[in-house]
Amino acid sequence: LAGFCVGAVERGGLLPRLEDISEGDLLIGLASSGVHSNGFSLVRKVLEQAGLSYSAPAPFGRQGQSVGEVLLTPTNIYSRPLLPVLRSGAVKAYAHITGGGLLENIPRVLPRELAVELDASRWTIPPVFSWLHTEGRVSEEEMSRTFNCGVGAVLVVAPVDAQRVLRQLQVHLDAWIVGSVVHKQPGAPAVMVRNLTQSLLNVGGASGEEPEVSTSGCHGNGITQHKRMRVGVLISGTGTNLQALMEQAKRPSSSAQIVVVISNRPGVLGLKKASLAGIQTRVVDHKLYGSRAEFDGTIDRVLEEFGVELVCLAGFMRILTGTFVRKWRGKLLNIHPSLLPSFKGVNAQKQALQAGVRVTGCTVHFVAEEVDAGAIIVQEAVPVMVGDTEESLSDRIREAEHRAFPAALELVSSGSVLLGDDGNICEDSSLHVCLLLKRRTDKRSFPALVDEHSSPSSPRWPKSSTISSGWFSAMVTR
Repeated sequence: LAGFCVGAVERGGLLPRLEDISEGDLLIGLASSGVHSNGFSLVRKVLEQAGLSYSAPAPFGRQGQSVGEVLLTPTNIYSRPLLPVLRSGAVKAYAHITGGGLLENIPRVLPRELAVELDASRWTIPPVFSWLHTEGRVSEEEMSRTFNCGVGAVLVVAPVDAQRVLRQLQVHLDAWIVGSVVHKQPGAPAVMVRNLTQSLLNVGGASGEEPEVSTSGCHGNGITQHKRMRVGVLISGTGTNLQALMEQAKRPSSSAQIVVVISNRPGVLGLKKASLAGIQTRVVDHKLYGSRAEFDGTIDRVLEEFGVELVCLAGFMRILTGTFVRKWRGKLLNIHPSLLPSFKGVNAQKQALQAGVRVTGCTVHFVAEEVDAGAIIVQEAVPVMVGDTEESLSDRIREAEHRAFPAALELVSSGSVLLGDDGNICEDSSLHVCLLLKRRTDKRSFPALVDEHSSPSSPRWPKSSTISSGWFSAMVTR
């Protein structure tokens, strides 16, 4: 059965708008359901080579499906979710990835002087493509020239519109920021696909395994494929907390993937640590901008370029504008070296020593427009020792930060902790997350946690006679 459709459009609504497309524009990819009826000559050849019939159990896709059932999965039709977005005028170009794959369809909607760079690690590749690549020994170029590789359509939008358009689309289907428009060098290809081979080999379902399931969202009852949240980290210095976050994200069980590290200071050690870990880095020097709004806007564009979904401030020594904070509400984490709400602002360790408190610590919280405010995600207590200096206390708090920040990153990236509309942690009786952060103290006994010298602004700790060889703990319970 074959057919076609005819559409009518106002002349002013025709795409692509070639004169509007410019370097730096972003590409949004819409998820495909599979091969979308393209490349079947190659598919049949690989099946014949593998000795598989259409009725055989599929070595890809969901358990219980036959090869034929997976291959004949209906093509995703994008008209319903796309129409409102197209009518908004935000889309500059639209490429349906049909025969010719990624390499031949996208250039049809671009000016000749421009090209695109795609990053295959940014989208979910259906297992059928991984199997075809491995079993048929199909080259990376042939895969991207024949198949959609998981992206059934591509939109070109301005960076300022990208997150809004993405959110509109994600209500209906999976969509991602998959790349950007770049200047085309003489003799260079119009489409560059990075990390495709690695992403094809990393598809969990290629060997017939069921995708990992996880609970997510405020109701904790959704079953989804395990997909890591894309994280951007903002730094200003040596990157000790960055190192702790990178080590956490390297764990196979982690729900986070750090995709870019941005520094407002060039040449800092944190940038080198990120580069050695294979993470992309960018410098946005605040001294080169005439206003905080311009500086924040540039950082925002870099985050969008990398498809960042969660931002961690790890020793980032700049105050962000309200516009930036509001845009990233619920997706912006900060760490502070005190048990907030005590000792806000700079020199928190010095404030704790001057107040004479016996316990301080660190706090990871969602960022709000007020400095060092926002809903608390994780806290870890640190004892103040007799004879402590600002330096010695800072060293011990830093050790606690290296445990607390990775723990908070996992809670948020896994969907276990969300920021509610009222500015508080999202409550849900069906989901209880209990995080216990422990720190072994020395074997001395410590005085009561609160005495008559405690600051009125310090936390109200219960009095006790001593804590001997104990564990200092902080708990987040939902």
